[in-house]
Amino acid sequence: MDKRNALRAGAVTATATLMMLLTSPAAFALTRDDGDDPGNGLTFAQTFGLFVALPIALFLIISGLVMLPVWVGKDKKK
Repeated sequence: MDKRNALRAGAVTATATLMMLLTSPAAFALTRDDGDDPGNGLTFAQTFGLFVALPIALFLIISGLVMLPVWVGKDKKK
């Protein structure tokens, strides 16, 4: 019975996903809307900095702030 239920659940999930994909409209990225005024594109350096370097830097800063009490606490115990 478990195999039959798993197959049924998989079929329902696949059907629902397929129906959502088929009924969703095409991407309107190329269609201009009223008031649409896109700016200039980003360079590689800007894109890399914004989506790679900045998140890594923020992660390191936040990690350092979280670890700061542990580092300071070790000095007091000695």
